[in-house]
Amino acid sequence: MKKIFSILAIAIIWPAFSQKSAVPVGEQLVFSASYNMAGLLTQLAQVTLSTESVSTSKKTLLHLSCEAATFSKWDSFFKIRDSYESYVDPFSLKPSLYKRDIYEGGYTKKEKYLFQKDGKTIATTVQKKKKPESHSTLVIKSGTQDIVSLIYKLRTIDFTHQTKQQLTRFTAVFDEKELGVTVKYLGTERINAGVLGEKLCYKISIGAQTNALRGTDKNLIWLTADDQKIPCLIRFSIPVGTGQLILTKRTKN
Repeated sequence: MKKIFSILAIAIIWPAFSQKSAVPVGEQLVFSASYNMAGLLTQLAQVTLSTESVSTSKKTLLHLSCEAATFSKWDSFFKIRDSYESYVDPFSLKPSLYKRDIYEGGYTKKEKYLFQKDGKTIATTVQKKKKPESHSTLVIKSGTQDIVSLIYKLRTIDFTHQTKQQLTRFTAVFDEKELGVTVKYLGTERINAGVLGEKLCYKISIGAQTNALRGTDKNLIWLTADDQKIPCLIRFSIPVGTGQLILTKRTKN
């Protein structure tokens, strides 16, 4: 079950504030996360994405956050309380700091990644369960994103100039490793976009160099086919089953 909820978080944790305001500052997106149990989609958790502007003594950053929590009736079965945060440049989405704090069925892990100015390394601090913190330096490729900022990066892609099956490639760091990520454009489709009603959407397939995701074109995201590219439906396929996230609430300042 731990893998199920981790993927629920990751799946949506893969939109962005830019000079074109692809995602407004002060936006909150709430999703209902369901898992296929005995052939029925069962609502298990809520996932919330939010953005806000924060200022330091030297600059202004965009704070991206993702919170995932099981509904209370499922807590006795498998309790999830996950928090992911990223602090990025408001225009380039280049990350400065990434933090992860998870509780999944009694398993805990905390991570802090400090992206160095050289763009080539990350200073990592990791604590699993009640073990002492470990510190290391992770060498990364130029342009590497954390997993939260990568979600927002998807919303900066100009799909209007892409052809079907066209790939866009990214590199993301997760669990102290770099992952190659591919985004395949599958065209447009009119769908039930949850709280947004029926919408024409860009349909994209997510692939990654990990065993956590299974199947060809089985991990899908629908983004509204407009300037904001709001993620409204996500379907995922993992080794232990399938599920989806659907947008249930959207607010913005």
